[in-house]
Amino acid sequence: MTIANLADAPVFELDGITFRSLAVPSRGSSELAVWSIEMAPGSSGKEHTVDREEVFIALSGRIVGVVGGVEHTIGAGDALILPPHTPFSIRNGSATEPATATVCTSAGIKATLGGQTILPPWAQ
Repeated sequence: MTIANLADAPVFELDGITFRSLAVPSRGSSELAVWSIEMAPGSSGKEHTVDREEVFIALSGRIVGVVGGVEHTIGAGDALILPPHTPFSIRNGSATEPATATVCTSAGIKATLGGQTILPPWAQ
C-alpha cells in the first residue's frame, strides 16, 4: 500500500487551473491516474481530447463542461463523465468563487490540444 498525501503532491498550473497529482504512476498507482483541480473564478481550459475515459467529480463550486459541443454544469457531488476522443473543455461557472474537483482516468492518458499530442504532466 502507498499513501500519496495532497500536501506533498506535485503542483501544475495551466489557464487558471491548479492541478495536484494524487494517485498517479509517479506516486505509486499502476492502473489509475487521479488528481485534484482548483479552478480560479472565471478560469477556462482550452478545448482538447483525451484518449481515455475521464471522470470529473465536483467537490465545490460549479464546473461547466462543454462536451462534443453540448454544455453541462455540475456541482458538489456530481460527476461529469467524458468519453474518449470527444472534444471538450471545462470552465469555472462562477466569476467570483473557485471550483474544485477530483479527476480520475486510466494511467497513460494522452491529450491532444491544438493538433499536438501530450502526456499531461499531472497524470504521470
